[in-house]
Amino acid sequence: MSHREVQNEAARRRYYYILLFGMLILLSGIILFSFWVGYYPLSPSQVVKAFLSRLGYEGEILPQAVTIFWSIRLPRILSAVFIGASLSVAGSAYQGMFRNPLVSPDILGVSSGASLGAAFAILNGASNWMVQISAFAGGIAAVAASYLISRRSAHTQTLSLVLTGSMIMSLCNAGVTMIKYVADPNDVLQQITFWLMGSLTKTSLDAFCWSVLPMMAGLVLIFLFRWQINLLTLDEEEAKSLGIHIRRYRLIFITASTLLSASAVCLGGLIGWVGLMIPHLARALVGADYGRLIPASAILGAGYLVLMDDIARSVLSMELPLGVVTSIMGAPFFIYLIIKRKEQ
Repeated sequence: MSHREVQNEAARRRYYYILLFGMLILLSGIILFSFWVGYYPLSPSQVVKAFLSRLGYEGEILPQAVTIFWSIRLPRILSAVFIGASLSVAGSAYQGMFRNPLVSPDILGVSSGASLGAAFAILNGASNWMVQISAFAGGIAAVAASYLISRRSAHTQTLSLVLTGSMIMSLCNAGVTMIKYVADPNDVLQQITFWLMGSLTKTSLDAFCWSVLPMMAGLVLIFLFRWQINLLTLDEEEAKSLGIHIRRYRLIFITASTLLSASAVCLGGLIGWVGLMIPHLARALVGADYGRLIPASAILGAGYLVLMDDIARSVLSMELPLGVVTSIMGAPFFIYLIIKRKEQ
């Protein structure tokens, strides 16, 4: 590299780290602001005192503030942070792996499979944690079926994955429709419909702690191998000629992205568009290098979903489903992407 190229690369690296630090500061501000949003606002001093109350702090603090902090606000905000980061990172990985900027994390049927698992559990009167487990298992099973069926296809694996994912998605959606058809309309049907709309209303620390483990596993796995996503953006023949084991890396990223998506869905229900929108915003800020795109997507996704949850619980006197709010924001963005690609 010439001296000028070295200087340019150093400048780009400085810009990236400054931007990443700024996004972390912004995320911290959004999180602190979110404690104040709601029917019972918590000031920064109340947040600190409520947090220290579990560590032996005995200063002046209202019991209601402690209860709201630990039982409502903290689990909800942490869930929004990790769900937003997980869906954004999974979306970035899939967009690189399939070489298509219009791909979202549910392309292999993980959301539909999780919906089927959750709907089946609700139909049988399962408890909240059993609904979570059923949703997680359904999402994993749907993606596993898509991957195993695609291995026996005569087409390229990328095309086979998309086709089998669409087929599995259709079957799972049909199963959900059948369950809703036979469900009791006065009770069970309402529960299924509410779950499918996506919400963090019933999130608890126990539910969050159960779901955050596979989320962390998926995030760490993609973060460690994020540079290899750049290799998957090459044509398969070109990648093979360079000695790259495409199938191995594709399996790694499918496994990690499935853990992220299934965990996010089982914790918050169907929350769409995050995995489609945020990678594009991150790409506009830091470029297409996945070594930089993955961390930027995680931070932006976390902040975005926390903001959307703030809107969902504050814009009206009654709380809006989070999935509805993200859809209202995401649909116009998707139309913009389609028009932009048409013009290009």
